[in-house]
Formats: sequence, structure tokens, C-alpha cells
Amino acid sequence: MSRIGKVPIEIPEGVKYEVKGKVIKVTGPKGTLSYKMHDSVRVGEKEGKLEVSRKGDDREHRSLHGLTRALIKNMIIGVSEGYQRDLQVIGTGYSAEVVGQWVKLSVGFSHDILLEIPEGISVEANIIPRREQGPLGVQATIKVIGISKEDVGKFAAEIRNCRPPAPNFKGKGIRWKGEHVRIVSKAGAV
Repeated sequence: MSRIGKVPIEIPEGVKYEVKGKVIKVTGPKGTLSYKMHDSVRVGEKEGKLEVSRKGDDREHRSLHGLTRALIKNMIIGVSEGYQRDLQVIGTGYSAEVVGQWVKLSVGFSHDILLEIPEGISVEANIIPRREQGPLGVQATIKVIGISKEDVGKFAAEIRNCRPPAPNFKGKGIRWKGEHVRIVSKAGAV
């Protein structure tokens, strides 16, 4: 039995779900998400909690059991609480701002980078005043917010990939909040 798959899923107040065929639809205060399940996986309710079960015991069915349970749990958290990823822009002259439906990044290139914000995602960018930048020299912060964990993570990673932190150049770039970047000196020592 899958250790993750066999754990029942709590349904918070205000969240409703509906299973039609192989599609589960979860609705909550923040929105609606749906997922098409594999044929080998079933979802049912027992004592006010969702339980995910599987047809067989072969390797594929076991892996899909845990995966489906995790995805449904993420959907429930997304429609009730939402997801957020925080990024920090570090580097002299670097900045980030939201312009309409675009994120505008100035990160040391000869041109600004414009990324279109996907539907269902909101982005907040704040420029940090010099007196509040701290020891890292954080120039700006970016918050990517949405109800789909996958979409939030994917767009935040796309922003980070525009200028990942450079370990050989004082760690300048875009990094996750709390990420530690090991700085390599010119002599190669750490």
C-alpha cells in the first residue's frame, strides 16, 4: 500500500468536490480546479474525508495511487488557502516591476526582460529602499500567487531562470527567498 496514497484527505469547510467519471473537480473560496484521474485510481468519501484507492498492486498503479492523492490534496489547499512563491532580486541596479499583464525585469542585460503573467496567477513586485536592503542587498522582491501549485511554481521558476544567482559573482541574480548561494572567490576557495 502506498504510504502517501492511503492517508485520507481532510476536506476543509467551504470546499466542495465533485467526481464525474474520471474527473474530479474541487471548488473553494479562491476558485475551482479539476484533474482527470487515471483509470486505475478511484476516489470515494468515508467519514467526511476523501480516500483514494487503486485497482491493482503492480508498480504503475502504486505510483499513480500516491501521485493522485498528492495532486488532490494540493488542489484542496489551493482552492482554500492558495499558494505563494517568493523571490528576491539581488544586484546593483537590478529591479522588478509589474506593468499591466507583464513582469518587467532589469537584471543586468542591455535590455529589459518582459514575461507575460499567465491566467490565474497574480504577481506583486516591490522595490526595496536602500536603507532596508539588508546584508544581501536585496533590490526587489517578487511574489507569485495563485491557486494551482504547479502553475505558481512553474512561473516562479521561469522568472528565476531569467538570471539565476551567480556563485562566482557575489551571488547576483534572482533567487528563492531563503535560498543560500555559496560564493566562490576568484582563487577558487570557498
